[in-house]
Amino acid sequence: MKIAVIGGGSSYTPELINGFLARRETLPVSELWLMDVLPERLEIVGGFARRMVEAAGSPFTVHLTGDQREAVRGASYVLTQLRVGWMAARREDEYLGKRHGLLGQETTGVGGMAKALRTIPVILRVANDIRELAPGALLVNFTNPAGLITEALQRYAPEVTSIGLCNVPITTSMNILKRLGLDESEAPRARLDTLGLNHLTWHRGFTLDGEDLWPQVLKDYIERQRAAEKPEFDPRTIEALGMIPNGYVGYYYYTEAKIAQQDQWPPSRAERVMEIEEALLAQYAEPDRVTPPEGLMQRGGAYYSTLATQVLEAHHNDTGEIHVVNTRHNGAVSGWPADWVLEMPCRIDAQGVHPLPAEPLPPAPFGLLAAVKAYELLTVEAAVHGDRNAAYQALLVHPLGPSADQVEAVLNDMLETNRRYLPQFFPDEA
Repeated sequence: MKIAVIGGGSSYTPELINGFLARRETLPVSELWLMDVLPERLEIVGGFARRMVEAAGSPFTVHLTGDQREAVRGASYVLTQLRVGWMAARREDEYLGKRHGLLGQETTGVGGMAKALRTIPVILRVANDIRELAPGALLVNFTNPAGLITEALQRYAPEVTSIGLCNVPITTSMNILKRLGLDESEAPRARLDTLGLNHLTWHRGFTLDGEDLWPQVLKDYIERQRAAEKPEFDPRTIEALGMIPNGYVGYYYYTEAKIAQQDQWPPSRAERVMEIEEALLAQYAEPDRVTPPEGLMQRGGAYYSTLATQVLEAHHNDTGEIHVVNTRHNGAVSGWPADWVLEMPCRIDAQGVHPLPAEPLPPAPFGLLAAVKAYELLTVEAAVHGDRNAAYQALLVHPLGPSADQVEAVLNDMLETNRRYLPQFFPDEA
């Protein structure tokens, strides 16, 4: 089994290596190809990955390359964890919002849109290589904004089976288990009922061996919010919804407070991550290091390797396990357009990814979701075709976007700031 990781120089890669090593008996990887466009970074991360695998008895080989086609050729699975423009572009996304009095965030609002415009054409080129060189391979995307990227893949590369992963649902499930006094090893018995878009979901059920524990989980959450000095969500909001929103929903529910926090920058989150990554790479380069440093958890992405390897194992071994992933729901949610990509529980087996039937969200969360989905669809069209009018409308409809009289200014700033990564919008320079 050959697995290719596009963006293999990522600071997340060592955690992924740990995941493959932990499942060597059930996920028989023979070749792991790490591909990256930054040779110096690939050398550091890839060298560390090789030492980790050697220390574990070399159950598979690790190959390093800057050639995407070479990495993809003949792969069974292709994982994408790339960042177009690297962390400097993320910082620009954050300060783009701040310049215009808007939310500056990596996956949400104008920053998330800028990232999507840069990323979608690159991911579609990966899909084209899979179609040609690894037909039948499963493309597993971790690149943010994960749901929007998956929307583009499933609309413009339907021949390639693809899913989008996010660590938020599995982290939520693990945290609930801990609150119930249970160990993480109980996770296979648990099931989180959640629905929405990536970074815009609402959790509304939790069972263990089929037993409904949601009333207990919801009550505990509300009590903790009441007792907290700075609650994540207002307890009355949770009572009214009867659901627990994904933490990213706070950007929509408490926009003014989130924007006010930007007044404390620098450092923004990107600038903080730059510091963390600099320290991590220095540790990865230590010639005697064969285990990931504790500082990796500061980078975020808890349970990243757990989720990735669980999904690959379910697919490879035809287990039919249920995981929360991003994919087109194909009518599983009655009354919603069947071609929408949603984040929801799906059964995964050798035949693919199968969304489980789910009750639609009630009007309050659905109203917000529908507006953001309209933004996603417009952003996909803008990214694929270099369509400025679609990009304008995407900003116009986004709940966190600028007022109508500022859309043109924000759009021009976004495109100029990212000009080197957006040739589709500047055809005369191509």
